[in-house]
Formats: sequence, structure tokens, C-alpha cells
Amino acid sequence: MKLSAMRPVAKQSAESLVTDNLREFILSGSIKPGDRLTEIALAEHMGVARATLRTGLHRLAAEGIVTQIPYTGWEVAKPSAQDAWELWTLRAGLESLAAKLAAQAPASRRSIIGDAYAALLSACQKGSMKKISEADFATHRAIVMASDHVRLQQQYRLVEQQVRLFIFNSNMLVEDGGAEIVAQHKPIVDAILAGDGEKAARLSWAHNEQEGKKLVEWMSSQE
Repeated sequence: MKLSAMRPVAKQSAESLVTDNLREFILSGSIKPGDRLTEIALAEHMGVARATLRTGLHRLAAEGIVTQIPYTGWEVAKPSAQDAWELWTLRAGLESLAAKLAAQAPASRRSIIGDAYAALLSACQKGSMKKISEADFATHRAIVMASDHVRLQQQYRLVEQQVRLFIFNSNMLVEDGGAEIVAQHKPIVDAILAGDGEKAARLSWAHNEQEGKKLVEWMSSQE
């Protein structure tokens, strides 16, 4: 009996399961930025000890998607216009380098980008903004992974949950829905798959700058 093709079952601690559950809840859009998170209610609903829940909340705070308010509790992170500016400029730097390197990668490694983009096209045709945003993020992440730059990938992981939240918020401002999101990503993906690193880097930066400035402007109006 050959077991080499069988994947082992990943064991997750209760803390990891709670963290994943909370993260998906927040990033699904079911709760708004600035909303309070009550430890007792969440722990009872999830059937875990408050200490376990608190560990999950601390992990999400390190990811930048929840905030601990001293002597008060927790709330979903409410990014400011300055936060949005810092994130898009940092993200643009990382992703434009990733796009340039991915374009130079072997075709076999670039295939993950084509697969992720195909999933984005499918999501855009179906019209669920939550699924579109998840596929949008997965496409950007695939570009980073295809770069085969370990330190770049490590830095991206530090902010990738904030990037997911950024993408969800940005996509809510898109007027033409899926069609516009496809139009934003197609030139970048085409340049990478064609092996044109300089063009891919330039288009990646321009995409982040356009969407970043749009979100900064909207957040400034809310403040």
C-alpha cells in the first residue's frame, strides 16, 4: 500500500481554530470596523474558555485586524486614512517586486497565477462580492508565492490579513462590480504570464496606487 499521495491530517490547537474562526468572521464583512467584540459572548457562542478566546484575539491584534482597548475590551480594527496610505504604499512595493520576479519565473511556477486568475474570473461572473474579494486576494497572493523570494513572502505574511481587509473595503467602492475588478487584474496577469517583468511591476504599482488613493480619499471623507 503506497501512502505517498495521501496528505497527513493537520492537527490544530483550539487557539488556532478560534483564531481562524474569528478571522473569517471579521473578514466576511459580517461585522463592521469599530464594532465591539465581547469576550464572554464570543467564548460562550464558540464553546471555548475565555483564555482560549483571548489568545485568538491577541493573535488577530498582531495581524492588525482587531484592536485592544485598554480597560475596555476589543473592537474590529478601524483603519484611518493614514493607515490605508501606509498599507497601500507598502503593499505596492512588495507586490510590484513580486510581479517582476514572478514574470521571470519558470512557466510551471507561474501556472498558479493563471489558476488563481481563472478563479477570480469565475467569482466575478457569479457576483458575490465576498467571494470576489477572496479570489482577488488569492490572485495577489499567488503572484507573491510565484516570486520564489522567501524574505519577500515572509514580509507579505506579516500584513496579508490587513491586505485582505483592504481589498474587501476597496472592492465595496467599485462601481461596475466584477467587470471592473477583472479589468484591473487582467493586464497585470497577462504581463506576468508573457514574461514582461518591468511592465508587470509597473502595472502592479499603478493598480495599488489607484485603489489605495481611492480608499484613502473615502476614509478621509468619513473622518
